[in-house]
Amino acid sequence: MLKFIGVLLLFRLVGNPFLAIFILLLILYFLDRRYVGIFPSITKPFKRMRQISKLRTTISLNPNDVSSKFDLARSLAERKKYREAKDLLLQIEDRYEQSAEYWVELGHVNLKLGALEEGEAQMLHGLEINRKARYGQPYLWLAETFRHTNHDKALHYVTQYQEIQSSSSEAYYLAGSMYKALGRSEDAKRAFEESTAVYRSLPKYKKRQERGWALRSFFAKLK
Repeated sequence: MLKFIGVLLLFRLVGNPFLAIFILLLILYFLDRRYVGIFPSITKPFKRMRQISKLRTTISLNPNDVSSKFDLARSLAERKKYREAKDLLLQIEDRYEQSAEYWVELGHVNLKLGALEEGEAQMLHGLEINRKARYGQPYLWLAETFRHTNHDKALHYVTQYQEIQSSSSEAYYLAGSMYKALGRSEDAKRAFEESTAVYRSLPKYKKRQERGWALRSFFAKLK
């Protein structure tokens, strides 16, 4: 009802219903980005592309800059250019043998390229070095990889993630989503409820970044 009234008011101001709807959606988007955070950022892909371009330039000027190669590999993986990311990671393996972040990233791209056994082993090696690497996100990547082929393994990795992110609305939402995908409806519902409960217990400064996940959980448990 409020959206309808908003469109009518904007239509009276601009004289064009399509423009009025566009302006209203734009307002909703900016309000979401400012206070909630459900909608994806429309600027992030462009920032990532600029970052990739800068890193390529840096590497072309200094081919021995392993730090820039690692950063470029991660950015390429975010853009789903996994083959190129893997090639870069393999070039710098000798400099990152003791890095949990490196092994997690290499394992991730191998999982995406279909090398499941190799990717899982590399990711677990990284997690042995630092169990909290990437704030536990690798466990969710592993759970997602095996959710259709090995339910026990997928649930094990979900549990590992929850142990690391026990006070995060996002953690419980993602765990609930995984339980739901595995057909564990009751477990999914409990995880979504826990997500909203965790959100209510958070200090004010922390709620901003968790609000979107709490809202997702609220609507997910209604389905």
